[in-house]
Amino acid sequence: MKKLSQTNSRVARNLLFVTGTRADYGKLEPLANAAVDAGHQVTFFVTGMHMLEKYGLTKKEVHLKNRFKVCEFINQRDCDPLDTILLKTLSGFSDFLQEQRPDLVIIHGDRVEALACALGCATNYIRCAHVEGGEVSGSIDEQFRHCVTKLSTLHLVSSSDAKARVERLGEAPETVCMIGSPELDVHGKPSGVTMDEVRKRYNITANEYGICIFHPVTSEQESIGEQANELFRVLIESSKQYVVILPNNDPGSHAILSVIHTLPSDRFRVLPSMRFQYFSELMRNAQVIIGNSSIGVREAPFLGIPSLNIGNRQFKRGRAQSLLECNANDRAGIELFLSENWGRRYPRSQSFGSGDAARSFVELLNDNSVWQIPLQKYFNV
Repeated sequence: MKKLSQTNSRVARNLLFVTGTRADYGKLEPLANAAVDAGHQVTFFVTGMHMLEKYGLTKKEVHLKNRFKVCEFINQRDCDPLDTILLKTLSGFSDFLQEQRPDLVIIHGDRVEALACALGCATNYIRCAHVEGGEVSGSIDEQFRHCVTKLSTLHLVSSSDAKARVERLGEAPETVCMIGSPELDVHGKPSGVTMDEVRKRYNITANEYGICIFHPVTSEQESIGEQANELFRVLIESSKQYVVILPNNDPGSHAILSVIHTLPSDRFRVLPSMRFQYFSELMRNAQVIIGNSSIGVREAPFLGIPSLNIGNRQFKRGRAQSLLECNANDRAGIELFLSENWGRRYPRSQSFGSGDAARSFVELLNDNSVWQIPLQKYFNV
């Protein structure tokens, strides 16, 4: 990162993290913990899927640490369209900003909550750091992600490819810092729980299992149910056992859920969500990972676990040796992946970082250059 100033600042900052899902909390928590350890004040604005009982009421996990202040905000009801969620989130978050006025807001990724909160920061002239900008994906999420980039002050990217994309969007190089994917900080260390504890807590009886997570793709709502049906039909016929984590609540999720609810319970353990450290241990011991979650692109290659990306949601997002791709209707491709990769291990990929994002984040907080970045943005050419 190009420095605007060579001096460091140890001023305690008021940091506000925004989390809307179990997935982005797993990425933000390592940064928040490191910030608290460094003497900064951390608050979490908890909204989105965290607040829905249907998805495990995962707001409870944010409260578990008892290290952060927490503000809860219900921004949706089940089946709300994305534009309605956007409006509700922006309204509630803007009210919160007027009261709190944090020094820096940290948001992640490409979901509608991130877009709403980035817009709230921009219109209120509050510094906003965007984690994992510059990524590519095959749905409206990518459009949201790039919009968030243009609204944010600071860009905490995960790879050299992402850094280059953010700069091509006109962001000044001194605002773009490559720290890697924060969740790898957790996966690179012991989970802190044993597999026996995971099995007991989540009633998982299989000795060998694959993990399947299949999310809706908003631009493919009409076909996503049939895609899910084709994928799970192959998994059923494989005669292997799987742990299935429910999809996120984007449009199209009901079509996927209707398929999941028909899976034979003797070979498919279906869970709404898992605590992050338990899921980390579950993933380390999985035979394969299948679906269209980013864990197949980032975490699985980092751990050397073979993963199969289904469809367009993460298409060409990763390039690890352990990562393969095919469509949901490619029965032969899925069967070949299972037969050749079940239980196999690959060399660790560090294409999305080496597991030290939190250290880099704290260094940035203590760097005066971050706090000198102008709030008025210009297109860099």
